[in-house]
Amino acid sequence: MAQIALKEIAHSYIANPKDESDYALKRIHSEWEDGGAYALLGPSGCGKTTLLNVISGLLTPSQGRVFYDGNDVTGLPPEKRNIAQVFQFPVLYDTMSVFNNLAFPLRNRGIQESEVKKRVLEVAEILELTPFLKKRAAGLTADAKQKISLGRGLVRSDVAAILFDEPLTVIDPHLKWHLRRKLKEVHDQLKLTLIYVTHDQVEALTFADQVMVMYEGELVQSGTPQELYESPQHKFVGFFIGSPGMNFLTCTLEGNTARVDGAGIMLDDEVAALGQKAQGKLELGIRPMFLEVHAQSVEGSIPARVKAVADQGSFKILTIDLAGHTLRARLTEGQAVPQNEAWLRFPTRWTKLFAGGRLVSK
Repeated sequence: MAQIALKEIAHSYIANPKDESDYALKRIHSEWEDGGAYALLGPSGCGKTTLLNVISGLLTPSQGRVFYDGNDVTGLPPEKRNIAQVFQFPVLYDTMSVFNNLAFPLRNRGIQESEVKKRVLEVAEILELTPFLKKRAAGLTADAKQKISLGRGLVRSDVAAILFDEPLTVIDPHLKWHLRRKLKEVHDQLKLTLIYVTHDQVEALTFADQVMVMYEGELVQSGTPQELYESPQHKFVGFFIGSPGMNFLTCTLEGNTARVDGAGIMLDDEVAALGQKAQGKLELGIRPMFLEVHAQSVEGSIPARVKAVADQGSFKILTIDLAGHTLRARLTEGQAVPQNEAWLRFPTRWTKLFAGGRLVSK
């Protein structure tokens, strides 16, 4: 396995880029620890696959360097980096048996047949492919084929990292959970360096120890699923992570009070002081599950109007109007649902302030 470092990476598909908008990747500087499980998360077109191709060697960046275990590999092709890739569509030899598909990467490197058999049987057991070893790949289901594709990376003991590019997109929804669980088990058992590209937050948050969120070519935040949810550093992270996403309200500041069209919302004193000096549009952000909803006035609450209620089974989502702004709040099962009028309270701990789209923090 390898520790991977990206130093000031930027890339443009334009021959002579003139400004930042010409870059698909914009100054990415990060480290990926040996044995970690990472997810690159973001919408289509944000640069995820471009970054993965830079890491793998399929693409040489316009600027910056790539290091594996401290060694500069920026100019090396994929076969010189000892990485394995699993793509959206499994790359297999359909006429070969499952055993021979798994064995191919080892035989191609001249590994002795006794070692080949040992490694193939080990990997097949881990991936629950043992019953299919003698069958041709062509006749297997999509999830079994994707397991074989994964196994072709796992079978190599010298692999530095395994890179996944939207590997479950073509898998039936009821099989995705099984494959995600299997990937997690493989990581826990073998401690491989895994980098998983996806636009699906559920896949990213359930698979990875660290999630790297990308937006318009930038790596806007890296953190655990809990950190991304509770303390988004960028407005996009707040919006993209969670269902529904974070509520945002344009505001102005008066001391430690945020004003939203006349309504006053208390902020943390230090955050408010930093906000006075911050540049850019000021906005409040709060997660629906942290926004308190009361049927009557309580200390620090603001009157609002209930517009709609969506019953999600174990919880309810309220759509609420606050001074002409639409908010969503999540009520737990059994919590009373206010009729027409409600009172909202914004706990200081969970009420975030953003300036120019980025979190204002202590």
